[in-house]
Amino acid sequence: MPSAPTAVPGTAPLVEVRGLSTVFGKGRQAFTVHQDLSLAVQRGEVISLVGGSGTGKTVLLRQLLGLARPTRGQVTVLGRPAGEMGREGAASRVGMLFQHGALFSAFNVLDNIAFALREQGTLPADLVRDAALVKLQMVGLKPEHATRMPADLSGGMVKRVALARALIMDPPLLLLDEPTAGLDPSSADDFCALLRELHAALCLTVVMVTHDLDTLFALSTRVAVLADRRVIVTGPPREVAGFDHPFIAHFFQGERGQRAMAPLEGRSVFKEA
Repeated sequence: MPSAPTAVPGTAPLVEVRGLSTVFGKGRQAFTVHQDLSLAVQRGEVISLVGGSGTGKTVLLRQLLGLARPTRGQVTVLGRPAGEMGREGAASRVGMLFQHGALFSAFNVLDNIAFALREQGTLPADLVRDAALVKLQMVGLKPEHATRMPADLSGGMVKRVALARALIMDPPLLLLDEPTAGLDPSSADDFCALLRELHAALCLTVVMVTHDLDTLFALSTRVAVLADRRVIVTGPPREVAGFDHPFIAHFFQGERGQRAMAPLEGRSVFKEA
């Protein structure tokens, strides 16, 4: 397996969030999700966002993609305001894997993968098809899968097709919303292995929302915990697991967390820098 890219100290963050506040509703009905939230993601990282229900993890992903705007604060992606991507289209700069795949049910596998490249309208149809076939095989599927419809795919295959679609424009940044949700343990392990390989081979930077501890420990170089309307701590998984906060104690130090951490204690991801 290729070695994973590493963050470069001293370089400008690929993603930077400063003083972000997100408020839904007005007046007495107003609900604050984020308040003065800040986060920086360096090139080459795989950073996992974790937090309880309602802490705004998926909202933050949408803001990074330019699909939602914060009430206050700045969100910068690849040196540009994220809001500009919402107007201009973000597919060439940011790939997005939605929780349930979000494939177009009326399109076959190849057309789903090729969608963004075809919509751009700058390449001949045969080159678009060839590019989609390359991405199909890159995620571990075979050319004969190209003509299948989404309804005929297993859950694991849906995830792989959605990942190929997210990568069709070769974006440097990949956003993942619960990438292993709904998969059985074996399929989840296979998908994590695929993500590790692609992260290394394509020099990707990854921001991932996950509740699955096995996925978190398998992929994360760093974890950011959303609680109390902000990011309360970031760091390597084991370091964050020892932070004193009620959510972290429940999430990382309960039976599931201890079980997930136990087989990984000797791996380099847990070693101090």
